[in-house]
Amino acid sequence: MIHRISARLVLLVAVVSTIGCDRVTKHVATTVLAGASARSYWADTVRLEYVENTGGFLGLGADWPDAIRTTVFAAGTGLLLLMTVGVAARFHWHGWRLLGVGLVFAGGASNWVDRVVRGSVVDFMNVGVGPLRTGIFNVADVAIMAGAAVLVLALGTLPDSDG
Repeated sequence: MIHRISARLVLLVAVVSTIGCDRVTKHVATTVLAGASARSYWADTVRLEYVENTGGFLGLGADWPDAIRTTVFAAGTGLLLLMTVGVAARFHWHGWRLLGVGLVFAGGASNWVDRVVRGSVVDFMNVGVGPLRTGIFNVADVAIMAGAAVLVLALGTLPDSDG
């Protein structure tokens, strides 16, 4: 019983910390990077550059009409987030599966709030070497990708335990 409570507490801390870290870093990016030139660190391995992304992953759909973009990225994402939590609850996921879903939910929810409130998501990080670079992303995107990786591993190979 205590083990389950501590596992749920760890999950809650992970979700709240992820959302909090994303919100704070987006605020800093908005106040420090907006309107400024891109900043480069570690021999241009990391770039910090302020972008307001009205589309989805890597800007997909940014040029869609407003009504379609709002439907897909605000309403559709909100519904998808609720369905994800519903699947985890329905199948009583715990352990690694629940951690994966928690990270996906935390990142998705933080980006979703941006879309609903601002109509766009603040992105500001880019990593790479030479011409091989990622798109511009944020902490919520990192949480989504990490959660998806944990979830894929948990569904395929990791034992589903609370340990």
